[in-house]
Amino acid sequence: MNKRTYIGMSAAAAFVIGGMTAGDAREKMRDRFRDRLAERMGADEGAKVPGGETMSYGSNALQTLDVWRAKNAKGRAPLIVFVHGGGWKRGSKDNATGQFKPQHYPAEGFAFASINYRLVPDATVEEQASDVAAAVKALIERADSLGIDRRRIVLMGHSAGAHLVALVGTEERYLRGAGLSFANISGVIPIDGAAYDVPAQMKDGPPIMQKTYAQAFGDDPARQKALSPTLQAAAPNASQFLLLYVQRPDGVRQAEALDKALTAAGSRVERGSFPGEGLQGHAEINRRLGDPAYAPTATVDAWLKRVFGV
Repeated sequence: MNKRTYIGMSAAAAFVIGGMTAGDAREKMRDRFRDRLAERMGADEGAKVPGGETMSYGSNALQTLDVWRAKNAKGRAPLIVFVHGGGWKRGSKDNATGQFKPQHYPAEGFAFASINYRLVPDATVEEQASDVAAAVKALIERADSLGIDRRRIVLMGHSAGAHLVALVGTEERYLRGAGLSFANISGVIPIDGAAYDVPAQMKDGPPIMQKTYAQAFGDDPARQKALSPTLQAAAPNASQFLLLYVQRPDGVRQAEALDKALTAAGSRVERGSFPGEGLQGHAEINRRLGDPAYAPTATVDAWLKRVFGV
């Protein structure tokens, strides 16, 4: 069928390509566009940083992590555990860690680990939070051989990973499931997350992300609340948080609300608000963190030194 013939068809006629109507094709294209935007919100494409040691922390192929040992550490080194973003359904430690973190933090005397975790829809968000805790447990169990101080561990995550580390830092059952507790976590650094209050984000968040949220969190209000760090922030929680964010309106709202809830519960909370808008700013704060020329790096360094007591 050529273009001229199609234009002359009745509007009521069905235009079918390979069994798919034109409306279906347009919807599929919109879904792909949403997915690409969601991916850009969580994944920073780039080559894997060399020098890390890969290990498994579970039987699933995605339950793996890379760890970079501290350089020139005096005694056992504090540990940073990074959780990548990707809309809970994509991304990996190989493409969403950023190039600077695995170089900068070991040079500062800290061990640095970046984890993979099982992805939606093959796993639930609850299982992802359990994976974060299991990865921490595996690193603690290998602390002697890795030169890690098992008493000084900070969780760090970007985008969906920010949500997951905030959830593990406010709902202790995930740590307890791995035989740990909040006493094992010195602090939490969520980076530009925007799903700390899931019901609010599903109501007021960007329309382009709503299918991603629905896939991750479903339509059960009780489950959405249970997966919301802000709504689970009644004491106890991890003792210290550093909330980093750029100037995305929903991200700012969500960080401010999480700060208020955590502070009311007795945690010490600091916020770092930095320039950057939209997807570009959201990606940049993850991609460039650890770059000495990038302002958030100094903020995080100072906070880590205080929390780790170095």
